[in-house]
Amino acid sequence: MRSLDTARDTCERVHPGLCKALADLPYAERERPGSPVVDLFRTHGGIGLLVPAEHGGHGADPVEAVRVTRALGSYSPSLAAGTAMHHFTAAMLFSLAETVGRLTEPQRRLLASIVPDRVLMASGWSEGRTEQNILNPAVTAAPAPRGGFLLNGSKKPCSLASSMDLLTASTAVPGADGRRELALALVPADSPGLTVHPFWGNDVLAAAESDEVRLTDVHVPEDMVVRTTPDDPSRLDDLQTAGFVWFELIISACYAGATAALVDEVLGRARGSVTDRAALAVRSEAAYALLEGAARAVRDGLSGDEAVAAVLVARFAAQEAMAHAADQALELLGGMDFIHSSDHARLARSVRPLAFHPPSRAAAAEPLLGYFGGEPLQLS
Repeated sequence: MRSLDTARDTCERVHPGLCKALADLPYAERERPGSPVVDLFRTHGGIGLLVPAEHGGHGADPVEAVRVTRALGSYSPSLAAGTAMHHFTAAMLFSLAETVGRLTEPQRRLLASIVPDRVLMASGWSEGRTEQNILNPAVTAAPAPRGGFLLNGSKKPCSLASSMDLLTASTAVPGADGRRELALALVPADSPGLTVHPFWGNDVLAAAESDEVRLTDVHVPEDMVVRTTPDDPSRLDDLQTAGFVWFELIISACYAGATAALVDEVLGRARGSVTDRAALAVRSEAAYALLEGAARAVRDGLSGDEAVAAVLVARFAAQEAMAHAADQALELLGGMDFIHSSDHARLARSVRPLAFHPPSRAAAAEPLLGYFGGEPLQLS
């Protein structure tokens, strides 16, 4: 497929040798628990995709990021889904770093170390409960006797739980008026009180390391917590908007890659009639075109509510089209393919989890309808 070739060429340009290293592993090896794919990602420079060039990264724009993620998803949906959490975290933190004074000096030093020290970031921003408020943190913060905060709670599932160097966890901290306010804590993975526990029980996306991370009286210094201030009241709002747009684009591209790999297999084997294959390719390509179109609009300056609405429209339309395309591709590959190997059946099932990433259709429906009617877009 031409567009998949383009995605893989883009990946090769920014991460030389990574696609080949993944392709050289059998599919079952790529997707098993404890797979080496995350280590391959780290050693081939995957960490720096969305890190600005002045900090040693590639500074990829949204279109390039979507293409690279699609390429990775075509080889290992687990790797693409897991590392999407690292990428969107990098994107939202560096978006704050663009303005002087929005991050503390220790936070800036941490960001500067990401590429040279190969720091892999896991995200504790929201959980896998489909109907929950995505801005309601499961981790609480209480003032610590020696300053800073003590964090308690858990994040489950938390991708990259076994390989992460840093956990970025949304939490509720006490504000100046005594009320709780949203904040983002930057927590080293080796912090006392931070533990990882088995949680993921499905063989689909099993290599994404999506287990439970528990925090029990984990101390975080005040200068490692990103929060609003009286002179910068929109800091967390801006952080959320930037992170949300990047997350929806990248996570959707992950599953577009899995879909494309299945469709490419059908086309390469010339399975089904010409009409069947053309219809399948059109459905898959249309889904991806929606995502790349939204990425292009964001790259070219679309922002705020308009960007959020655009990526949500692309995500939900693509989600439906990709699910149909995966089912159709598996059917066209045929019963003997299904009997002799579980690889393509697992790949087809790997397209479905996009439906479980926030926000759910139910959570997005009313805000989107209101936005289309002229109201501000407010997700919960």
